[in-house]
Amino acid sequence: QVQLVESGGGLVQAGGSLRLSCAASGGTFSRYGMGWFRQAPGKERGFVAALARSGGGTLYADSVKGRFSISRDNAKSTVYLQMNNLKPEDTAVYYCAGTTWPVATMASREYDRWGQGTQVTVSS
Repeated sequence: QVQLVESGGGLVQAGGSLRLSCAASGGTFSRYGMGWFRQAPGKERGFVAALARSGGGTLYADSVKGRFSISRDNAKSTVYLQMNNLKPEDTAVYYCAGTTWPVATMASREYDRWGQGTQVTVSS
């Protein structure tokens, strides 16, 4: 079973950028579609972005379209989330997740592998 470890979170000013990474180990990374979710204090975990295992299909939450970009490097068994023009409302713990679902999906129930999360804080 693949294990996932996120990194790259931190504190950034509004308008700034961060790139999150999620490194996979212990499995065949290319078999997994990948997603990013986030959970802000007092809120439920919500979908951010997803990428099909083929790398050919992507989905984004409306709130991040045009600002965030998901990508993968199968040679490095890593998925990335490039976050630009960050806003205070992007503050959350960000989780990467893996699914064997054949297409990109925003449904968290389809993901069975989860990382431990990385904190992103955007100051105004």
